[in-house]
Amino acid sequence: MPFCRNTDDAVRVKQRIAVVAALVVAIHVAALAVAFTMRESVPLRPIESHTITAELISPAPVPALATIQSPPTPPLPKPVPVQTVKPKAQPRPTPKPKVNSWAAPLPVGQAPSQHDIATPEPSPPAPAAPSPVTPAASAVGKPTLALSAPKNVSHLDCSIVQPDYPALSRRRSETGTAMVRFVVGLTGEIENIELKKSSGYDRLDQAALDAMHSSSCKPYLEHGEPIRAAYTQPFNFSLD
Repeated sequence: MPFCRNTDDAVRVKQRIAVVAALVVAIHVAALAVAFTMRESVPLRPIESHTITAELISPAPVPALATIQSPPTPPLPKPVPVQTVKPKAQPRPTPKPKVNSWAAPLPVGQAPSQHDIATPEPSPPAPAAPSPVTPAASAVGKPTLALSAPKNVSHLDCSIVQPDYPALSRRRSETGTAMVRFVVGLTGEIENIELKKSSGYDRLDQAALDAMHSSSCKPYLEHGEPIRAAYTQPFNFSLD
């Protein structure tokens, strides 16, 4: 009968639960008993009392400040009486006796010597003759003429070298336009190469300057005469 089997299984399960619960309770009771036994067996250590004696030490006596005696003030000097000096009486000059002009002989003046009359006055020195100026000396004194300033022009007859695109700039996709200013001399020589405007990257600017140094130009003529001319050359770096 299935109903009876289910009832028996339930009863068995309850019995097993009861047995397990009893075992757990018995284990806990045994553990508590062992703990109480060990606690009673361990002797309690008496608390030792330590007495601390404190002795008050009187501070060392402060030495009395020595009294500073001021040096005795010297006595004031006695005032010296001022002696009044009487001015000495000067003797009066005795008046000279008057002599009549008609009775006394007239003084005779000395005649001038011949040396004083004959001595002529020194004549002024004659002016020195001007030294002749040679053409070479005048040329040395003149300053040399400075080079004329270059004239900004819109075109020049030049062969501009194409700059090398740096490989690192290609890999990093660096682009831009570098403006290089230069001057063409009287013989067609390229002078004063300088970076007028940067492309934004040092490698591209240096490539543009190197290309300008490798370029060549003809002299710039104005009315048939060569003059110094200045021009600004753009160098465009583009990956297109």
